[in-house]
Amino acid sequence: MGGQKFEYDESGSTFFYFVLSFLALILVPATFYYWPRKRKEDPAKRAELCQCPNCVNKQIIIEQSQPYKGVKNFFIKLAIISGWVLLGFLAYKVSQFDYEMSNFDPYDILGLPPGATQAEIKKSYRKQSLILHPDKETGDEKAFMRLTKAYQALTDDEARRNWEKYGNPDGPGAMSFGIALPSWIVEKENSVWVLGLYALVFMVALPTAVGTWWYRSIRFSGEQVLLDTTQMYFYFCHKTPSMPLKRALMILAASCEFDKRHNSEIIERITDNEEVPMLLRELPNLGEKNKEQPLCRPYSIKARALLHAHLSRMRLPPDTLECDRRYIVSRCPDLIVEMVNCVNQLIALAYARRIPRLPTIETIENCMKLSPMIVQGLWEYKSPLLQLPYITEDHLKYFTNRKKHIKSLLQLAQLPGEERRQVLRFLNDKQYDDLMKVLGNMPYIHFQVNTEVIDDENSTVVTAGAIVTVTVFLRRTNMRELFGDTTIKEKEIIKEDEDGAVGENGEKTENDKNDKNDKKETFKRPVWMKQAKKHPQSKKSKKPVAAKAQAKPAAPATPTPPPASETKKTKEPKKKDEEGDESEVGSSDESGSHSDASEDESRDKSSAADDDDDQWEKFQKRIQKRERLEGRSKSSHPVHCPYFPQWEKFQKRIQKRERLEGRSKSSHPVHCPYFPQ
Repeated sequence: MGGQKFEYDESGSTFFYFVLSFLALILVPATFYYWPRKRKEDPAKRAELCQCPNCVNKQIIIEQSQPYKGVKNFFIKLAIISGWVLLGFLAYKVSQFDYEMSNFDPYDILGLPPGATQAEIKKSYRKQSLILHPDKETGDEKAFMRLTKAYQALTDDEARRNWEKYGNPDGPGAMSFGIALPSWIVEKENSVWVLGLYALVFMVALPTAVGTWWYRSIRFSGEQVLLDTTQMYFYFCHKTPSMPLKRALMILAASCEFDKRHNSEIIERITDNEEVPMLLRELPNLGEKNKEQPLCRPYSIKARALLHAHLSRMRLPPDTLECDRRYIVSRCPDLIVEMVNCVNQLIALAYARRIPRLPTIETIENCMKLSPMIVQGLWEYKSPLLQLPYITEDHLKYFTNRKKHIKSLLQLAQLPGEERRQVLRFLNDKQYDDLMKVLGNMPYIHFQVNTEVIDDENSTVVTAGAIVTVTVFLRRTNMRELFGDTTIKEKEIIKEDEDGAVGENGEKTENDKNDKNDKKETFKRPVWMKQAKKHPQSKKSKKPVAAKAQAKPAAPATPTPPPASETKKTKEPKKKDEEGDESEVGSSDESGSHSDASEDESRDKSSAADDDDDQWEKFQKRIQKRERLEGRSKSSHPVHCPYFPQWEKFQKRIQKRERLEGRSKSSHPVHCPYFPQ
């Protein structure tokens, strides 16, 4: 192997193999992932969507946000098709090389049948050499070389034996190694250009690309939020353990994503000097006089004003502040998730006694309330009926009369069809259909709460110092199944004096039932314990009691003791029959005790087996719960949000992130005309 030499490709065949394999490696996945596909709209799904003016305007905004989508798709298709054409051309060239190298048949080259004589071989060689000789006008150097090689293979005895044995007149060929690059790369006159290209790619372009990507990525967290924003959230959440809702909104508006110095996508206009002060005068309780940094900076005040205008559903200048509002609102969901994560980490640090003050539950609750508020473009204290299309503040008076006082979406969904149509009489039929589509897609949550002490003999009994595990089961359905159903009651507040947890339907959970059963079992008397004797009753009361006892049907054996009348009645036989009766009673008691003991043993075995099965199921559920808690579920659901036009884009970003991180992939259409993306 020491004397073996590697040579560059002279003919170009191996280089074509390299280019062919490399191009196929790129084209196949690129075609699968990047080929523009036009989704076919399902008429049934299209009919289920809301067609209110805000939703229609939202679709127009989404289409206008991608003006170069058609040109981009055209160039992507052109590049992919050109690549496949080049791949086909290279495959054809490689097939020609293979045909010339592998199909060497001297009889076929000379145009003779197999087994021809030497005279016929010489005659055919002379005839074709006059045509293919390079000195002739019709000459072909490669064809003449193949003709000469075929003639030698059939006239030379050794060459003929090699061809018959090895398929090659030169004998067995040695294995050769080469570099699949053309030879002009190492030629002297091209060395400067090749080295310059290598230096440009590997010493300039590659380090620049990696460095640019690295210095941009280290500025963001896992949720694509700036680390400066995360540090600001930590500071204010630690400074204000009990944070009201308006304070949380103020901190959200101060995020660094809305500052031009941290985000190049922010546009600062000259018209902001006139339009922003006018907007501030229309918004009360904005808190623009706050002197805290960065809450008092101009970008923070502008973002706060736009968020207040968004929640108040105010109309803004379409070409300036409206565009800024859409961008700010589109960034808010990721920022709210990061804010909630910061509060969670502060709570964990407080329990670990790493920080002195524990954030209250109202703080994290107010942070979580920001998400539905911004998606729906509605303040928390406003009526939830304003989430429905065509419903404004002027229409709320129709939901209140002497008989009905509708305050929630659940109450509206439970109304019978005629009464609901009478309440919504200010809408025409098309508007009513759109409203019912949105109302039917509204979420209805069934939840159940169980408390237990894991790895305890009696898991339902909670003692002082015990670690209680609270399990909450949630099941999401639509309000479409509640149309006209008045049996389900709305329960918003759980009273503290109620025993156990209460579900949404007003029913107590299984944990309460188990507690009651446990209490009953504690007061249950065993079979072998007899009831205490009572004083004898008068003789007058014997007959009616006996008649009642005979009138009762036969019932299975229960652990309750027999009545006192029967016990007294068995103790008043005549003295002459006492001995025989006592012997019979003794034998029956012994047999009864044996049967009771066997029944108790079988009951204990079955209960032990059931307990083992229950413990195994609980253990499996605990393992599954631990696996679920390790990954965050990010599923979204249908919501009517016409003021959030970018909701579909937000869903796609969630699905992409879930595919990369192995998370939940479920996502649903959302009715949010007020959310831009």
